[in-house]
Amino acid sequence: MSQKPVKPYNSDKSKKEEVEQMFDNISSKYDFLNHFLSLGIDRIWRKKAVKELQPLNPKKILDIATGTGDFAIASMKLEPQEIIGIDISNGMLEVGREKMRKKKIDHIITMTQADSEDLPFESDYFDGLTVGFGVRNFENLNKGLAEMLRVLKPGGKAVILEFSKPKKFPVKQSFNFYSKYIIPVLGKGISKDEKAYAYLPESVEAFPEGVEFEDILKKLNYKDVKSSLVSGGIATIYTGVK
Repeated sequence: MSQKPVKPYNSDKSKKEEVEQMFDNISSKYDFLNHFLSLGIDRIWRKKAVKELQPLNPKKILDIATGTGDFAIASMKLEPQEIIGIDISNGMLEVGREKMRKKKIDHIITMTQADSEDLPFESDYFDGLTVGFGVRNFENLNKGLAEMLRVLKPGGKAVILEFSKPKKFPVKQSFNFYSKYIIPVLGKGISKDEKAYAYLPESVEAFPEGVEFEDILKKLNYKDVKSSLVSGGIATIYTGVK
């Protein structure tokens, strides 16, 4: 029997529709909450993830589930010619577009509304690809990951940053308490969306991580699949090559 998908609102809408609605709802407060609730550690994780692409000297980068574009901005360090950030939520993209204009990098970073499971790009186009905390929101995980592989050039690399479940004391106990009790309360108070930040720990709990996720990537023909834990296993950086 297939497992019921974890959705933010548990309505009659699809997971994809609910995720879009959720991010539209919280878009104006998202950046503040992201950095506040992660105590700013998310910036360090992104920097570490971007370093995975450095040896490729990528000219064209795709950032999937870009949100307001933080991963895309972090990728500017690689001096690419073009970064395209895609997201299902136009609310998040609008916040991101304003950020790019203010930073005067909107000529390099383009923010486009698109479905990660049906990418509007030709095959073998991107040198590198990043996803930050987005794959667990895919409605069809395999389809989204297969699309990512399709648009990568041969030899191109995908870098996936995703929350995981810490296994060791005291990080495990601290993170469990923080994600289940602190994040939903603070998230609700600031974003006024009760469901959005309750969805976070639920979606992390349901997501296949570590070796299980590596195996999914390998079955989809990603090569040289690796993973490394960050911050004691609160998140994991996965990489795979086409």
